[in-house]
Amino acid sequence: MKIAIINGPNLNLLGKREIDIYGNESFDLFFEKLKAKFPDVAFEYFQSNIEGELINQLQKVGFTYDGIVFNPGGYTHTSIAIGDAMAAITIPVIEVHISNIFSREDFRKISHVSAKAVGVISGLGLAGYDLAINYFINTSS
Repeated sequence: MKIAIINGPNLNLLGKREIDIYGNESFDLFFEKLKAKFPDVAFEYFQSNIEGELINQLQKVGFTYDGIVFNPGGYTHTSIAIGDAMAAITIPVIEVHISNIFSREDFRKISHVSAKAVGVISGLGLAGYDLAINYFINTSS
């Protein structure tokens, strides 16, 4: 099974930024734990602060992988183009947010990507990635 994890803007600062919201663990450390927990999964990890690079990555893996775990960060609320890229690919995407975007500022309650995802996990911290991976494992044919 091949699963791509794609993280959007500012997620490279996990463990350093707004620890009260995002926790104190870096994604690199968490990613190593994921790989150890799911040794039968071939992971690809990509992070960018640039909208077009996220679109390019969705298109790159969106026809050949078994699933995509995608945290579009702030682009969730602003990027029609990312939503269009998700609609164009054939691989299922689970949208993940570390914080509960629905309990934060009003603008965060608007999503241009959620309708294109098979599901949304929000507010469960880094455990949301784990849940998304389990979903793909449990629903693979």
